[in-house]
Amino acid sequence: MNLAAMDPTTYDAQLEEKRIKLEQLFSQFDTPKMEIFASEPAHYRMRAEFRIWHDGDDMYYYMFDKVLNKKVRCDQFLPASKLINELMPVLIEKLKSNTLLRHKLFQIDFLSTLSGEILVSLLYHKPLEHAWEHEAQALKTTLSKQFSINLIGRARKQKIIMDKDFVLESLLVNNQSLQYHQIENSFTQPNGKVSIKMLEWAIDATKNSTGDLLELYCGNGNFSIALAQNFNKVLATELAKPSVESAQYNIKANNIDNLQIIRMSAEDFTDAMAKKRSFRRLEGIDLDSYECNTIFVDPPRAGLDTNTIKLVQQYERIVYISCNPNTLIDNLSELAQTHNITRFALFDQFPYTDHMESGLLLEKK
Repeated sequence: MNLAAMDPTTYDAQLEEKRIKLEQLFSQFDTPKMEIFASEPAHYRMRAEFRIWHDGDDMYYYMFDKVLNKKVRCDQFLPASKLINELMPVLIEKLKSNTLLRHKLFQIDFLSTLSGEILVSLLYHKPLEHAWEHEAQALKTTLSKQFSINLIGRARKQKIIMDKDFVLESLLVNNQSLQYHQIENSFTQPNGKVSIKMLEWAIDATKNSTGDLLELYCGNGNFSIALAQNFNKVLATELAKPSVESAQYNIKANNIDNLQIIRMSAEDFTDAMAKKRSFRRLEGIDLDSYECNTIFVDPPRAGLDTNTIKLVQQYERIVYISCNPNTLIDNLSELAQTHNITRFALFDQFPYTDHMESGLLLEKK
């Protein structure tokens, strides 16, 4: 991370550079005009992780700057949410003055929400005993006077939770409040306000849909929850158990009655749809009862595998969210043979970095 490049006055220029670069990367395809969704220029990240440096009686947060090739002290951190920045100095001072809590502490992770909750994980190179737990609970009680906070202690083969290990995010999407259970150490969209824009874009892109929706890689149900309003039924898959549990929580919290989550990998589900294999996890689920004309994919950086691409090509409409334009381009070399690109979006999830999040709507030729 290049900390020196994080200058809000240069934000518009860096976003324009991304737009130009993304258009050049996709120049081989027939794409419509790109839709640009900007980030806040500061305090946009709901998550942040810091290493802890001990220097005698002093102790401070730091990150490693790969450009400068050295560690950089971070008393404040411009990308992190205002809530994280408010807590950072208060927390470090409390830890400095507590010998037990600071001893062998090597990392602190923050997970905050737009709705005002924050979860802090303290990571140690030592076993956490009862005395540590007593002091951590006292720290939580003190900090709770100022913050809606929970603490977690982590050490080798240990996880000690002070009350709960998740936050509840509330996102205002098209003037509708959506609730999301976000568990510690699991994937969530880091840029809260850009996440809202992504959800609103996806809702708009599928607003005239018919039939049902299939979603692969659904995570905690982030998109499934928002898109359920546009379809008769939604069938979604996710492999990670904590994410599936969060998705089930979110279904209930948002009173969604037409969404079914299956704990499976996209690759296994592809085999199931092709009748190549049978799976116990699909017992009682009639895949043939779904009339999915639209498929939604938000794959990891590696993109879609060959078999999943073949599955995706069977659908009338494809909504593809990508965190890696290079693997997206590789996938499009196949998908563009059967589908036209009718929407093309850039979501600036990670300002001041080379990272480009994009969204495509593809419709069958």
